[in-house]
Amino acid sequence: MIETNIAAWRTSSQSADAGGHCVEVGMIEDGSGRVAVRHSHDPEGPMIAYTREEWIAFVNGVRKGEFDFHTI
Repeated sequence: MIETNIAAWRTSSQSADAGGHCVEVGMIEDGSGRVAVRHSHDPEGPMIAYTREEWIAFVNGVRKGEFDFHTI
């Protein structure tokens, strides 16, 4: 488990449409620029930390539609 101080957890505005399956993200307050991710229904549970570069690459991929599910 990551021991961190998080400034504030943020939930996507799209989470309301996700049937209660919410992912939260927060900046780790250690000056590293890392981002932590957790499941909102288990706030004391595990978190995953990403470097600033990894997070930026993920967000850019989302914006480009790289993770969209397409029906055949």
